[in-house]
Amino acid sequence: MSVTEKDVRYMADLARLQLSGEEVKSFAQDINKILDYMDRLDELDTSDVEPLEHVIDLDSRLRKDKAEAPLSHDDALKNAPDSDSDYFRVPKVIE
Repeated sequence: MSVTEKDVRYMADLARLQLSGEEVKSFAQDINKILDYMDRLDELDTSDVEPLEHVIDLDSRLRKDKAEAPLSHDDALKNAPDSDSDYFRVPKVIE
């Protein structure tokens, strides 16, 4: 699989990024290098390798969950940068 400059422009458009021609070329090369490396990894025989989550054995160091009273509707709206009546106002993200 190969990524073209057209693909990079499409992805940049989806992410709402403006890239120069040089950046498009650079990203296309970088992405293709990553994909080539992933193809090489895909060729490795891992049938005798035991699956693991971490290279080293780690104990869970998460704290215990503690239930607390949630924010009231009014307090949540007070934290909002912009609100209208009982609603949060957010910038338009869909054209």
